[in-house]
Amino acid sequence: MFDKLNAVEAQYERLMTEMADPSVQGDTAKLRAHSKTAAELQPLVDRFREYKDVISQLTSTEELLKDPDMRELAQAELATLESRRDQLLADLKLLLVPKDPNDAKNVVLEIRAGAGGDEAALFASDLFRMYSRYAERQGWRVEVLNLSESGAGGTKEVTATIEGRGVYSRLKYESGVHRVQRVPTTEASGRIHTSTATVAVLPEAEEVDVHIDPKDLRIDTFCSSGPGGQSVNTTYSAVRITHLPTNIVVSQQDEKSQVKNRAKAMKVLRSRLYEMEMRKQQEAIAKDRRSQVGTGDRSEKIRTYNFRENRITDHRVGYTMHQLTAALDGGLDDLIDAAVTHFTSEKLKEATETDPNDEASSGPTVH
Repeated sequence: MFDKLNAVEAQYERLMTEMADPSVQGDTAKLRAHSKTAAELQPLVDRFREYKDVISQLTSTEELLKDPDMRELAQAELATLESRRDQLLADLKLLLVPKDPNDAKNVVLEIRAGAGGDEAALFASDLFRMYSRYAERQGWRVEVLNLSESGAGGTKEVTATIEGRGVYSRLKYESGVHRVQRVPTTEASGRIHTSTATVAVLPEAEEVDVHIDPKDLRIDTFCSSGPGGQSVNTTYSAVRITHLPTNIVVSQQDEKSQVKNRAKAMKVLRSRLYEMEMRKQQEAIAKDRRSQVGTGDRSEKIRTYNFRENRITDHRVGYTMHQLTAALDGGLDDLIDAAVTHFTSEKLKEATETDPNDEASSGPTVH
């Protein structure tokens, strides 16, 4: 851990020296890049320097314990310094956790009914309502891009954008297979059924994040179907975009305008391509990471909603709450906090991993 901190401090000092160089000051792009990096490193460097100062004060104060006349005062000072040292050490560990560049982004939310027929579609509808209610509580804006309903009043598939402050940072661990255990309204014998729905939370990608070659796109137009007024089935307003290299297909028909449908479809396509590339990079960096965001794998079951026991269990983090009704009405903070805390701890372990013989945690001498 302290090797990393010393390296970061050295990098910061090097950047500050280079920024004072006239040749760098004359290069606007390089100066801007250096300034940005230095600003990102400064909070960590400031804490580290304060930590080193406290360690130095502790050493000096421990010497005062040898003086009978100063011992009582030194003991009181040591307690204060040790408390400050421990707090700074905790701050440093958190600051070492790599920042997720997508945390400030809006998201594209995709929910699809899985195994379980009509019951799965009803569950998918419940999940979308749950996230919509949660978004309302956070003051976020939800816009449905595409909705396919089942005959029983459920949702086969829904795609929506959620816009607001820190949306991705809160919802990024919701991706995965969600399982429900309950008695369907159509079940006369009272037998519990198990159904699933998949949730995908994609960071919304702007044009600057993903370059899409127009030559790689096949764009088809067709008549929209379903509710929509007089223009339904009379104008070719619906749009289907196929990204040929990846075979990703996005359809959009909610708007009466072909231009608007195309813009929305491109927004979803960019987000899917961005997530795909992000997932490849993360897997290349650490194939064995347990973090769902790190692997991007949605095949495993992440959560079970048991209606009979009024229980929700997150299998990844070992967290259970018995407030299912409240959660489905948007009360997700406890579940989300548990996931964020768990995965942050995992990243913290990776960021602060040290040699078994390293005495860093007890406050060694650092340079």
